[in-house]
Amino acid sequence: MTGEELRLEYHQQMEGVREGLVRLGAMTAETVGIGTAVLLDRDLAGAQRLIDGDDVIDALSLELEEECCRLLALQAPMAGDLRFLLTALRVISELERSADLMVNVCKASRRVYDVDFTPKLRGLLDSMGVEAAFLIRTAIDAFVDSDTSLAAALDDIDDRLDDLQVTYVEAIFEAHQVENLSLRTAVQLALIGRYFERIGDHAVNIGERVVYMVTGWLPESAAAAREAMKKATADAGANGSTPGGPAPGGEPAIDFDAPVGMDPAPGGPEVDTGEPDPGTSGQEPD
Repeated sequence: MTGEELRLEYHQQMEGVREGLVRLGAMTAETVGIGTAVLLDRDLAGAQRLIDGDDVIDALSLELEEECCRLLALQAPMAGDLRFLLTALRVISELERSADLMVNVCKASRRVYDVDFTPKLRGLLDSMGVEAAFLIRTAIDAFVDSDTSLAAALDDIDDRLDDLQVTYVEAIFEAHQVENLSLRTAVQLALIGRYFERIGDHAVNIGERVVYMVTGWLPESAAAAREAMKKATADAGANGSTPGGPAPGGEPAIDFDAPVGMDPAPGGPEVDTGEPDPGTSGQEPD
């Protein structure tokens, strides 16, 4: 094959991964909707169909994961393509685990089959299912469109689901006291609410990886920088020095309270502030 044909095949394979992820996301969002209906309708047969159908999602997840690994090994992608494949691997995992959570919902629905939900509980369960499915679809849209604004908004959108889950737990306590809901049933219902809430968290994780795919930046990077700062401060204290003061051996320590972009002290070590170097601005991060 010529070089042009190889490049064309490579781009087709990358597009195949993208299309497969869209299909996986659609299946997961559909599973959330079906699982919610099964729960509210007390449909035991439907619950079993969803549990059995999870094998299809697992198989597609494995197929996409293997394709990503194959492209990483054989094509040695760089920059944007590398970040795309690394993000795809994470998105596959988040979607597969979201589908597993709906399997857990269906299994729990069989344990509360004989329970008549109060109108308030029924309404909250339906709303949580709608929000969870919406978050999954929105996360996939952000991935397909490489939309960092939409991806960043997922965290705020997830707050609605978090608030619903808190209200739902309060409604369970209320039903336990007023409707004589058994403790065992209350625990199962609380777990169901937790499963929906976790689906929202997986969607937020997808959004964070979309930001990484486009920009090369991860939220964990800020946490790692803070941890390194704490460790350096602790080490300075153990050595009898303070941040910003002279370190043992006469070399000045790093002043972590110094304004961003300023040297810690004359002649001191340079501090990586995270700001782009003026001479390298415009370069795409690896």
